[in-house]
Amino acid sequence: MESQNCQNCKMAFTIDSEDLSFYEKIQVPQPTFCYLCRAQRRMSFRNERKLFRVKDAFTGKEIFSLYPPEANCKVITSEEWYGDSWDGTEYGHDYDFSRPFLEQLFELDKKVPVLNLNVALMQRSDYCANADNLKDCYLVFASQFTENSLYCTSTNESKDCMDTSLITGGERCYECFWIQNCSQCYFTIMSVESRNLWFCRDCKGCSDCFGCTNLRQSSYCIFNKQYTKEEYKKEIEKLRLDTRTGIKEAHMKTRAFWDTQIVKYQQGLRNLNTTGSYVTDSKNIHDSFLIREGENLRYCQNMEIPGNKDCMDVYEWGEKTELCYETSGVGTNAYNVQFSYDCWPSVSSCQYSMHLRGCSDCFGCVGLKKKQYCIFNKQYSKEEYEALVPKIIEQMNTLPYVDAKGRIYKYGEFFPIELSPYGYNNTVAADFFPITDAEAKVQAYPWIEVERNTYAITKKQSDLADSIHEVDDSILKKIIECEQCAKPYRILQNELSLLRRESLPLPTLCIECRHARRISDRLKINLYERICMCGGLNDTTMTYKNTRTHIHGGNFCGEKFKTGYSSDRLEIVYCEQCYQNEVA
Repeated sequence: MESQNCQNCKMAFTIDSEDLSFYEKIQVPQPTFCYLCRAQRRMSFRNERKLFRVKDAFTGKEIFSLYPPEANCKVITSEEWYGDSWDGTEYGHDYDFSRPFLEQLFELDKKVPVLNLNVALMQRSDYCANADNLKDCYLVFASQFTENSLYCTSTNESKDCMDTSLITGGERCYECFWIQNCSQCYFTIMSVESRNLWFCRDCKGCSDCFGCTNLRQSSYCIFNKQYTKEEYKKEIEKLRLDTRTGIKEAHMKTRAFWDTQIVKYQQGLRNLNTTGSYVTDSKNIHDSFLIREGENLRYCQNMEIPGNKDCMDVYEWGEKTELCYETSGVGTNAYNVQFSYDCWPSVSSCQYSMHLRGCSDCFGCVGLKKKQYCIFNKQYSKEEYEALVPKIIEQMNTLPYVDAKGRIYKYGEFFPIELSPYGYNNTVAADFFPITDAEAKVQAYPWIEVERNTYAITKKQSDLADSIHEVDDSILKKIIECEQCAKPYRILQNELSLLRRESLPLPTLCIECRHARRISDRLKINLYERICMCGGLNDTTMTYKNTRTHIHGGNFCGEKFKTGYSSDRLEIVYCEQCYQNEVA
C-alpha cells in the first residue's frame, strides 16, 4: 500500500495492491488525485439534463443542445452528425510536439462537429437527451426503453412515470428514487418488486402499504402496523392523498417515523464482497455508487445498466464495458478505453478521446465514426500509429498541461475541469459536489449561467386547488410560481392526465426543485468507517427496540463497516447481520 497527497484537495489517499495491479494490467501510471476528486473531475464532463438553445453549425437553425452557446462548440443535429456529409478525418492534423497535448486536443474539440443531444432510436421525444429507445417522453434524461414519461432521470424499461430517478421496470410511478420492478408507487425510495406503495422505504415484495420501511412480503400496513384490507382503505381515505395538504402532512409524518427505524449499512441486495452505496446483484464491487449487476469494479459511479466488469474510475453508464479507466459517459460494449468521455458504442483501445462511435485504436481524437489508428483525427497505418503514440505519451510527461491553479496533467490524468464545455453548474458534478459560483471562481472552474426566457407569473402556488379533483383544464394556460425558487413552470396536458389518473395533487415546485428534492434522499458517494449501532436490546440511541434476539445477545454488536451514512445523519445504522435479524 502506498500513500500520496491529492494534487487537488491536498488530502492523503492510499493506493493499495489491487489498484496497482489494475494500473499495471492496463499500463497506466498511478493517479495523483484522490478517488473523490477524480470522480468530481469526470462528472464535470457530463451534462445530464440541462438543455440550451443554440444555432446549428451547419444550417444556422435554432436547435436544442447539451452545450450552452458559451461553449463555442460546433453543435449539429443527430441526423447531420450521423450523415455522410462530413467526416471527422477532415479535421485531422499532425501533432505539434512543442505544445501541451491537452491544449491541442481541446482546440480540435472546438473545430469538430458535436452531437447536440446524444440520443438514438427516439419516437416523439424531442426534448430528451443522453437517451435511447424513448417513446412519447418529455424531459427524460439518461434513460432507455421508456415510454410516456416526464421529468425522469435514469429511468429504464419503464412507462407512465413522472419525476423519478434511478428506477428500472417501473410503471405508473411518481416521485420515486432507486426502485426496481414496481408499479403504482408514489414518494417511495429504495424498494423492489412492489405495488401501490405510498411514502415507503426499503420494502420488498409488498403491496398496499403507507409510510412503511423494512417490510418484506407485506400488505395493508401503515407505519409498519398491520391492518385488514377494509381498515387499510378507510385509513388511507382519511389521509386525503389527492390533496397538497394531505401529501405535505404525509411527508412529515413519514420522515419522522423513518427516523425511528433502522437502516442497513449498505443500500443494496444480493451482493457478494461489496462496499459502496446502492449496489445490487453484484460481485467484488468496492468504493462504488449506484451499480447494478457488475463485477470487479472500484471507484465507479452510476453504472446501473448491467454487464460491466473489471473497470476502475468510471462514471456513467457502462453496459457490457470492460477494462475501462477514468471515463465518463462511455458504454455499450466499450473495451479498454481510458481518459475519454462520450465514446459509444463499441469503442475499444482508445485513449484521450471524445465523441467517438464504433472506433478502435485511436489516441487524442474527436468525433470520429468507425475509424482505426487515428491520432488527432489523422489517419495512420498500424505501424505508424504504434510508433507515434509512445512518443506523444513521453512528451505529455515532459511538457504537461498545467491548469490555472497549478495542477499538473501528465499522461494518466483525466481532463481538467477548467476545460469542461458545459460549465460546472450545468453538470452532475454540481449535484454530487455542490459549490457556489464564487467557490468555482476560486478553483478556476467554468461557470455558465444562460439567460432563460422570462414569463409573467399568472398563478401563485398558494392559489392552486388543494385537490386534483378540483383542477380544470384552465390550469394548462397558467404560469405557476415555484414554491421554493419562485421561478415559473407549467402543467402540461399529459402531466395533468397522469396526475388525474393517479389522484395526485398538482406539484408546487418546478421540475428543477423537484429533482433537487428527490436527490436529497440520495446518499453521497463518500464512505465512512462506522460501527453497528445495535446495542443488544435497543440501538445505541435507545430509539429503536430490537424485535428479536441477536447473536451477540444483550451486548453491543461492535461490527465495523464502510457505509454511506455519515455519523452526523439521523439514521440508525445496523450491520448486515443485525439488520437481517430484524427485517428477515
